[in-house]
Amino acid sequence: MIINSRMRACFGVKTQQLISRVFRHPVHPSAAVGWRLAQSRLLSAGESKPRPSMLKHLTFKIKATGPITVAEYMREVLTNPVTGYYVRNNMLGPDGDFITSPEISQIFGELLGVWILSEWMGAGRPKHLQLVELGPGKGSLASDILRVFSQLKSVLDGCSVSLHLVEVSPVLSGVQAQTLTGGSSVESSSEDDPVFRRGETSAGLPVFWYRCLEDVPAGFSIFIAHEFFDALPIHTFQRTPKGWREVLVDIDPDKQNRLRFVVSPSPTPASSALIQPEERRSHVEVCADGGVLVQQISQRIIEDGGAALIADYGHDGTKTDTFRGFKGHRLHDVLSSPGTADLTADVDFSFLRTMIGGGVACLGPVTQKMFLKNMGIDARMEVLLRNCSDGPTRMQLIRSYDMLMNPEKMGERFLFFSLLHHSRLAKPKKSEGMKLEDKRPAPLPVGGFTEISFS
Repeated sequence: MIINSRMRACFGVKTQQLISRVFRHPVHPSAAVGWRLAQSRLLSAGESKPRPSMLKHLTFKIKATGPITVAEYMREVLTNPVTGYYVRNNMLGPDGDFITSPEISQIFGELLGVWILSEWMGAGRPKHLQLVELGPGKGSLASDILRVFSQLKSVLDGCSVSLHLVEVSPVLSGVQAQTLTGGSSVESSSEDDPVFRRGETSAGLPVFWYRCLEDVPAGFSIFIAHEFFDALPIHTFQRTPKGWREVLVDIDPDKQNRLRFVVSPSPTPASSALIQPEERRSHVEVCADGGVLVQQISQRIIEDGGAALIADYGHDGTKTDTFRGFKGHRLHDVLSSPGTADLTADVDFSFLRTMIGGGVACLGPVTQKMFLKNMGIDARMEVLLRNCSDGPTRMQLIRSYDMLMNPEKMGERFLFFSLLHHSRLAKPKKSEGMKLEDKRPAPLPVGGFTEISFS
């Protein structure tokens, strides 16, 4: 997007002031090294008992109903209420199976906090702001964002802010509660209560936990989904001489206690409904759940105002086979020892855009390197390094910056994609006839998707 000098100046007066005020603050004590130490694993009362076998569960299921879709396989492996990977494990951080950008550097969360405030301002400073995070991990990202809110309390003066977390893992919700509320949260005594946990931060900001987005109350909301969509179940399809066929998971007849991929001999409901007519690839992954979710978010933005920012491994409709597993920070066979490793697939942002339709405006995807650079990460690094005299800490700051920005690491593998209300980008209408000229300023450019000038 090309922006004129008037828009750039307007952006400088608003968003750049937010960033400069945040940048005056030194590195937070809890993140001085950048890489956060993994918190102690939470042990459930029943972990001393033998762990139920996910492989045995899947084998019984396939014997009873036949081969299952890759989507059903992912759903069972990741979120089965008894043996699911996300339900039972604390998988984040150096001691887990993968690490995310908020665990690498506090700068990441700070810049997203500035982005949220910029979009709140661009929407006219509503009196209520709901920050909704999908899959909040350890709560590190939300914690960094709320610290920015605290530093810019005067900007939010008169605005009621609340934090709403959508989480399916009891283990991770406990970790989040410790991070955000210091362990003062309370679990609901009723399973019918849509809020299964609630608490307050040390600053008195209310925090609520939900199992699904539908339970989050209506209202002006800014949605954050960082490494969330890549874990949603995908259907996979293969082009054959007889047309599109769905890839399924079956029991391997030649190897005991092993699973294998097979191609459905005939069309399935998913292969008939989810493949776009103009599709040219020979192998396709479609996340139907992701499509439904962005439609729900879009509808909420249309009705209540707000914005959404999605950051994830992804592509714009170009890749084919991206389904993979991670265990101990290494690639892992997706069908081996199900339930012990994370499963993920790159997000197809072109599919999400198609599912969204024209109800909201879409920006991106742009690379993480471009987004963070446009948000001013280099200026923030200059401040941190200038105020840091400790050699090892300086080296860790440089390493964390490299991890976030290096094209061979996260810099170009992660993409940012935004959903906005159409009014956010609407230009003032030109006057006609004898009507007075409309003096309203042009809308603020959207941070991250346009460059911020610090000159």
